[in-house]
Amino acid sequence: MKIKIYFSAALFFLFFGISTVNAQTSTQDNDKISSLLAKKRDYNKRYGYGFRIQLYNGLEKRARSTKGRFQVEFPGVYSKLDYDAPEWKVQVGNYKTRLEADKAINKIREKFSGAIVIEKND
Repeated sequence: MKIKIYFSAALFFLFFGISTVNAQTSTQDNDKISSLLAKKRDYNKRYGYGFRIQLYNGLEKRARSTKGRFQVEFPGVYSKLDYDAPEWKVQVGNYKTRLEADKAINKIREKFSGAIVIEKND
């Protein structure tokens, strides 16, 4: 009787071990993963990714003064003055995630109350 129990247990563990090994080897498909990563990198190069903080959208004179004031208040932070007819935009920072941009905007809103987080599109 003991021999049948040991034999059944050994057979069960043998079957379970073989099925586990087969399950791990059959799901790997590196070519599809590599292709997907290449497509994602190409998309990011073409369309950009990430977030910026927009401080102002309007007239040129005020946009230039807003950018200058920002550079004085936050030296070392990237700032950009952009013309999108008929308005000028002041955008600052290069943030990879929305969370990073939200953390930065908390400090920036102390000096620039109208600041908003936008997606990068360049």
